[in-house]
Amino acid sequence: MANGEKQDYYEVLEVNRNASETEIKKAYRRMAVKYHPDKNSGEKAAEEKFKEVTEAYEVLSDPQKRALYDQYGHAGMGGGGFGGFSAGGFGGSPFGDIFGDIFGEVFGARPKPGRGRRGDDLQYNLEVTFEEAAFGVDKKIDIPYAKRCDACSGSGAKPGTEAKTCPTCHGAGQMRFQQGFFSVSKTCSHCNGEGRIVESPCPTCRGVGTVRDKKTISVKVPAGVETGIRLKLSGEGGQGVKGGPNGDLYVALMVKEHPIFRREDNDVICEIPISFTQAALGCELEVPTLDGRVSLKIPEGTQSGSVFRMRGKGVPALQGYGRGDHIVVAKVETPTNLNKQQRELLEELARTGGEDANPLRKNFFSKVMDLFT
Repeated sequence: MANGEKQDYYEVLEVNRNASETEIKKAYRRMAVKYHPDKNSGEKAAEEKFKEVTEAYEVLSDPQKRALYDQYGHAGMGGGGFGGFSAGGFGGSPFGDIFGDIFGEVFGARPKPGRGRRGDDLQYNLEVTFEEAAFGVDKKIDIPYAKRCDACSGSGAKPGTEAKTCPTCHGAGQMRFQQGFFSVSKTCSHCNGEGRIVESPCPTCRGVGTVRDKKTISVKVPAGVETGIRLKLSGEGGQGVKGGPNGDLYVALMVKEHPIFRREDNDVICEIPISFTQAALGCELEVPTLDGRVSLKIPEGTQSGSVFRMRGKGVPALQGYGRGDHIVVAKVETPTNLNKQQRELLEELARTGGEDANPLRKNFFSKVMDLFT
């Protein structure tokens, strides 16, 4: 692959081009868990891979974006990216980079000099806990952005001075050339299309017209979110230039792994170790759930891998009704480091026919006997 060339999104998620939405979602979940920063602390390659799979999922999980990508490839996405803050990768037409230069240069369709420009779109990666993702949370985040310079009112010129009309394009911001039947327009390289030249730059913003600043924003994370979901906050991105509208802020969510729970759709899975005697005789356990500890009855003769379902104790449906289930998987532990008395008791159990009380073992050896008789 050439240096700097982006990998195909389908290859990133390791799915074929005809993959269904469900297949794409499963592939993303598998790879997001594999490369999540929590599991690969300090590994730059894993962090970059996580960003790649997240970006690929954002496109392929959206039918409209996927259709554009299938037809035009990465060019149809109009640039942009992941990792911290991204600017300019989300707003405007996805065809901007493809046709902007062609039609803008040839037919003079570029914006007029001095017209207000929309602020940059920004992306913020927000990490939330398993419980916060399940029930929702309000977060305060600090966003760095470019705001209009108050010293020069955004003109870029030193206070007390003004920008002068560009002598090359005479304020048009473009240079026109005749090529056959076409009148070709190209952006003026002297003023970069602004139509004006700042001879005495503002010392505060150094002639840019904007300065770096920070603002605190409240983000409402809804219940039921998952890693990869983005929240759009309209108008909270970069400040518009020369009266243009502000850009938008996209908050990309990453859910931290839980030490004992894992999620499948809206169900929460929890594996609970139980002792040999608890499984054989039955017992009542206090098991952890998202709602706190709940009493669960383990019946006599429970086998390892037995599943117990608690209805409505899982994750709330995102923008819907009801909750998933809390699923407990029993894992029977074989006792180790037996003392003399414990060993004698187990040997007595075996002598008294206790081994016959194991239904799976008895059924297996019964089938073995049938094979050889």
